[in-house]
Amino acid sequence: MTIADIQPIRLSLVESDLEAAAAAFGDAFRRTGFAVVSDHGIPQSLIDAALTATKALFALPDQTKTHYVIPGGGGQRGLTPFGIEAAKGAHRADLKEFWHVGRDLPAGHRFAGNMPANVWPAEVPAFEPAVSALFAALDACGKRMLHAIAVHLGLAPTFFDEPVAEGNSILRLLHYPPVRNATAGAIRAGAHEDINVITLLLGAEEAGLQLLGKDGDWHDIAAPEGSLVCNIGDMLQRLTGGRLPSTTHRVVNPVPERAAFPRYSTPFFLHFRPDYLIETMKGGPIDLPPITADAYLHERLREIKLL
Repeated sequence: MTIADIQPIRLSLVESDLEAAAAAFGDAFRRTGFAVVSDHGIPQSLIDAALTATKALFALPDQTKTHYVIPGGGGQRGLTPFGIEAAKGAHRADLKEFWHVGRDLPAGHRFAGNMPANVWPAEVPAFEPAVSALFAALDACGKRMLHAIAVHLGLAPTFFDEPVAEGNSILRLLHYPPVRNATAGAIRAGAHEDINVITLLLGAEEAGLQLLGKDGDWHDIAAPEGSLVCNIGDMLQRLTGGRLPSTTHRVVNPVPERAAFPRYSTPFFLHFRPDYLIETMKGGPIDLPPITADAYLHERLREIKLL
């Protein structure tokens, strides 16, 4: 297995040399759909606090955690138990469980029907402040990155500011338990593309993330410690007419000597606001009819068995 050719890009370039940042991110995304980001500015202490709270959450007994499953909620808040989500077209569910946190909205907000209130585990008091802080930090980081993406596309740097300001973004706290006697063909996360605009992923302690290259082979994504991995989602691929590809990726099962170790991961799925109309830009290989971000999200959630 080869390692994907993705060189780290300093996020500080967005402020110091936006054109250079746009060129660097544009090149990485055009070739692989992924970028690796250094000096993202999120304090390690904040990351560590969220990870500690996440581990405490998933260490709770299953009978306790199931109290936080929201029936009919499409997994958008609270717990999605082990063995529920499956990649589109997959015959086996992924070997994972996860917890979703979204944007907090004031009472009576116009998007309250699309973005429900968060659910917080009473058994882990540190979870809400730690995870809320991480959500805010990743949200701000993603908006900075979108400035470079906009310039790469020939748009104003602030093009995405308003569409994502009240975006239906999700922070997913993922737990992949130790792999013991997995059903044949089941892996930690089957091959899939992300639904959203861009995904930001802090480095996991355990390996396993791979992307499908244009050469048809799988490549490991090796991000330096302290960096952030970012990939293009289907919404941005659709908006750009395919100029920025939403690349297939997966999380494979560990090698035998690491099978007894769990894996934790914290992807942040940055979304447009629910009523944003995704209209395909001209000049790309894809031309699709307009669709609202909310309608597209629900279409895709049905495909992955969350609705």
